[in-house]
Amino acid sequence: MSLVSTADPREPKAGALAAPPELLRAATAHLAPVVPLLTELGDLFAAAGHELALVGGPVRDAFLGRVSPDLDFTTSASPDESLAVLKPWADAHWDMGREFGTVGVRRGEHTIEVTTYRADAYDGQTRKPVVAFGDNLEDDLVRRDFTVNAMALRLPSMEFVDPHDGLTDLAARRLRTPGTPEVSFGDDPLRMMRAARFAAQLGVSVAPEVRSAMEQMAPSIGIVSAERVRDELVKLLLAPTPRPGLRLLVETGLADHVLPELPALKLEIDEHHRHKDVYEHSLTVLDQAIALEGPADGDAASVPGPDLWLRLAALLHDIGKPATRRFEDGGGVSFHHHEVVGAKLAAKRLKALRFDKDTVKAVARLTELHLRFHGYGDGQWTDSAVRRYITDAGPLLPRLHRLTRSDSTTRNARKAARLSRTYDDLEVRIAALQEAEELAAVRPELNGNEIAEVLGIRPGPVLGRAYSFLLEVRLDRGPIGRDAAAAALREWWAQQPESTDPT
Repeated sequence: MSLVSTADPREPKAGALAAPPELLRAATAHLAPVVPLLTELGDLFAAAGHELALVGGPVRDAFLGRVSPDLDFTTSASPDESLAVLKPWADAHWDMGREFGTVGVRRGEHTIEVTTYRADAYDGQTRKPVVAFGDNLEDDLVRRDFTVNAMALRLPSMEFVDPHDGLTDLAARRLRTPGTPEVSFGDDPLRMMRAARFAAQLGVSVAPEVRSAMEQMAPSIGIVSAERVRDELVKLLLAPTPRPGLRLLVETGLADHVLPELPALKLEIDEHHRHKDVYEHSLTVLDQAIALEGPADGDAASVPGPDLWLRLAALLHDIGKPATRRFEDGGGVSFHHHEVVGAKLAAKRLKALRFDKDTVKAVARLTELHLRFHGYGDGQWTDSAVRRYITDAGPLLPRLHRLTRSDSTTRNARKAARLSRTYDDLEVRIAALQEAEELAAVRPELNGNEIAEVLGIRPGPVLGRAYSFLLEVRLDRGPIGRDAAAAALREWWAQQPESTDPT
């Protein structure tokens, strides 16, 4: 559709603070695909005697030259009144967020949320916000988290409302709160996590007073539910550049309460500088892992980005080092079995943050396996060892490839090139074995029924051990044929105490 012209009365116009006309025209251009929808919704609410405004992320993104995937509205109408307006118009509706003043609808391809003017606040003790509804747009905006999200477009007039100069802050890539940050973070401590997320997503820097409030109020994040903290952390990690957001979490002390394993990586460097700064190394590994992600529409083998499991594993892969650090005779430093300890710590932290079981299992497994490659040396692994590498990683193998490559942060160009060539060689061997032996679905050459027939036993624990033995044979020796597998099974069985008992 054509862009809204400057003469069109529905083009955004300056509200509380004047915005440059060229910026308003640019924002209108980016909102152009949804302008008919905005106008229609505005007319519906106005006809019912209610105010409606597009608010927050969609307005901010329009000025950033981006199309927001979500459309968020605020209104003077109560949730029941909003539903009365929307239900005849929408294809579907839901009201799971009604207690917080929010109702949702779907119209065609658009998902829309409408929230009554409100003020969320914690009582300082519970983990759920207390909701109080407001009665005007300006009061609603002052209760928003940051000025860049406290801009609105009144509908259907398309009047631009920016009482806290959020557009200036957006241009300066500066994060401020509409009111004092202490009040804002007191209303909802999760906003401190949001500040770190926006540092990663939008490339903004927090204003000095915001950083100071985050440092002072960091412990209050403890009243926020683990699920809400997790969701903000995930959004941060999936941002284009998570590093600035993670640094902000650590530097303000928030990470001490939500992800303490990360600041714990800031180990004191030994006087001989025999080991790396583990904290900086981990952030660099994360950066390098992100660079190795495939395109969003790529196949699974390319690890389409952004990939949460890979990013979590890259960030957490060395969290076992603080607990395993030992100073050796002669000034050396060791971290024996830190991958095993780290896997347990990663699983414990992710469970505490209420991550799903698949994520916990995958990240712990990648952490446990991230050092395996370093036993490869210059290619001394047997085919058996390569098979085990493949099968132990299972479907995580493409991520393990990227994690292992990312873990090389040496500044020694010759060493880095040698490690890269060695892993290239391992990947070639992996590909050859996978093609020859279909290792993605490796199984013993006899199934359970055939094992029971060969040994004359019934299903049970003994049969399970026999199956595991044949799987080990398959991994060690590759495909040897059914007859050879049966012979190996009989030889193993003759050495078992159970061999005299057919049950």
